[in-house]
Amino acid sequence: MITTNRPILFKNARLIDPDSGREERGGLLVRDGIIADVGPQVAAAADAEIIDCGGQVLAPGLIDMRAFIGEPGAAHRETLKSAGEAAAAGGVTTIVSMPDTNPVLDDPAIIDFVMRRARDTSIVNIRPAAALTKGLKGEEMAEIGLLQDAGAIAFTDGARSVTNAQVMRRALTYARDFDALIVHHVEDPDLVGQGVMNEGEFAARLGLPGIPREAETVMLERDIRLVRLTGGRYHAAMISCGDSAEIVRAAKASGLPVTCGVSISNLALNENDIGHYRTFFKLSPPLRHEDDRQAVIDALANGTIDVIVSDHNPQDVETKRLPFAEAEDGAVGLETLLSAALRLVQAERISLPKLLRAMSTRPAEILGLPGGRLQRGAPADLILFDPETPYVLDKRQLRSLSKNTPFDEARLEGQVTVTMVAGRIVFDRRTAS
Repeated sequence: MITTNRPILFKNARLIDPDSGREERGGLLVRDGIIADVGPQVAAAADAEIIDCGGQVLAPGLIDMRAFIGEPGAAHRETLKSAGEAAAAGGVTTIVSMPDTNPVLDDPAIIDFVMRRARDTSIVNIRPAAALTKGLKGEEMAEIGLLQDAGAIAFTDGARSVTNAQVMRRALTYARDFDALIVHHVEDPDLVGQGVMNEGEFAARLGLPGIPREAETVMLERDIRLVRLTGGRYHAAMISCGDSAEIVRAAKASGLPVTCGVSISNLALNENDIGHYRTFFKLSPPLRHEDDRQAVIDALANGTIDVIVSDHNPQDVETKRLPFAEAEDGAVGLETLLSAALRLVQAERISLPKLLRAMSTRPAEILGLPGGRLQRGAPADLILFDPETPYVLDKRQLRSLSKNTPFDEARLEGQVTVTMVAGRIVFDRRTAS
């Protein structure tokens, strides 16, 4: 890790600015934690540390809007420190942590603790999302104003849905008054029932109870109507099917303040990857039919889907080495987010600048963060990567404490070479052991 205060010059880079869509060869100068200069001709400061990029891509660091971190309460699954190390290795410079901790992030003092702990131990930016309802119970709205003042960047019940429409209406109304962002997990638990995977022929063959797409679309439709009623800013955390994409498209066309995300797993995988009851592929929302996977890729390419998230959810061996129906949902994803997403570029389904926009610029815009831009004055949160470097993932080499990745032994392309946060190099594959 380079901790010098000297300026750093990246030269001979393939510069991609997802904000403007600009792509060109050139250099970038970092000074005092910000981008001091960028473009085809950048003069080096006399005392600058020089990094020859060799034609690799230099872009804004990724912003992951959905990551579950065990600390506080389940540090054996993941700590703020280990999550930061995993993120840096994957090119993620800012993580939005979910409130599903013990204690729940529903009190300003706990938000303050997480922020201070993250500053002390994490090498990347960690911004906590506060609970939308007290105790994540869906019954009583949390103190949105006080939690926002304490540093909460958004409000969500994490992996739980708020089924009470009156509570959600009240939350959206208060959020509107505070210009706060509501992020919701759109899955009706009553329609999910005992379901453990996508409902359809494959689930029937495996003898597993299915989850219909309507568990997602019914909740999403309700939320959109409440947004129309209240005017509050709303973000559907993850959608997974073509019907949901159509609902979001229509809401945006009518001018509602609605955005949405998609999990990298739902973009890169489908229900067939579950194979013979592979529990690392048990996720929420579940992996869908290939037709739905193609539909969400199209929705990402046309701008209906705004952001891609890792949905990083570390689980230990005891919660995954179980029969499929009994295993916990979730997979780790911080380190594989970029590589898995680059499959879409390699398949020519989306351009690299547009992909990076969904992973940096749009999350920054939605969250009101200054990142996601390769421009003068922007924070020097940067990644240097070669999108064509092939490798086979070995889960034992993951920096996350938990190893429940669906991409174990997968052939991937694209590895991060350097990750920089606030002008400081926090990951350097060239020197990593």
